[in-house]
Amino acid sequence: MYSLLSMGEVMAEIRHNVDGGHEVSFAGDTYNTAVYCQRALEANGQVAYLTCVGTDPLSHSWFNCALEEGLDTSHVREDTQANIGIYSISTDDHGERSFHYWRDQSAARKLFSDANIDVTLPPARISYLSGITLAIMTPGARLRLMEYLAAESSAGNTLVAFDSNYRPRLWESADTARDVISAMWEIADIALPSMDDERALFSEASDDAVIERFARGNYKACAIKRGELGPVTPNQPALENLNFPPAEKVVDTTAAGDSFNAGYLAAYLAGEDRAACLLAGHACAAYVVGVPGAIAASAA
Repeated sequence: MYSLLSMGEVMAEIRHNVDGGHEVSFAGDTYNTAVYCQRALEANGQVAYLTCVGTDPLSHSWFNCALEEGLDTSHVREDTQANIGIYSISTDDHGERSFHYWRDQSAARKLFSDANIDVTLPPARISYLSGITLAIMTPGARLRLMEYLAAESSAGNTLVAFDSNYRPRLWESADTARDVISAMWEIADIALPSMDDERALFSEASDDAVIERFARGNYKACAIKRGELGPVTPNQPALENLNFPPAEKVVDTTAAGDSFNAGYLAAYLAGEDRAACLLAGHACAAYVVGVPGAIAASAA
């Protein structure tokens, strides 16, 4: 059984370098989480990544990178009719990002799209996905995956971890996004939302309104990410006294939330208490925002 099964879309990342040229690496929200979680677990757990890529040179290069990170890629499907998605990224002096995407025809959009094949996932203690995972899928595939996850969670076969990671341009409409993500919050055992995403999607007037909504959920674990303010866990007032030191420097905020999720989940898998999980997530994110790109050259 895997410690963590992460599923979604990985893309080739094209980044401007200091010499005015470009560098190619690989990233994607659930892939970033998979990499950082495997780094944190080291030999104490195995992370698998599930996606669909092409047979193009960039897809082959990604396979090599994933294997070098120690990820299990045996559940990655190759599509001869599609390629891996691509995006470019540039950052300003404050580490804020701007993106351009070439992903409309990416192979990952075909995840679980064959209605004649039942959805099955390999056994894992935690099965992790995001709103982006769901947004890129066809409506039918999305529904089949969610029904499968709900059944597996109810049967006690896996814990479902979810981050809404709301990206409006990927969804058919805001209404669809709200309906799907609301349903996923009902399925999730481990909730890892970001305050900004939740307020944007559900038009809530304050952070307190978001916290109160998640306080009503029946989660085994919940961490609401709030950037430099540090995460908060509803119904745990004692944790408010935790100290979440700010990052020493902010170079690039890419993968801040993804790396938080990784640190948090690795600590959870190790049996740490809620305070330790929050601190582990925050520490991982604080490190990652201090280096360029989604995937740092080495672990914190």
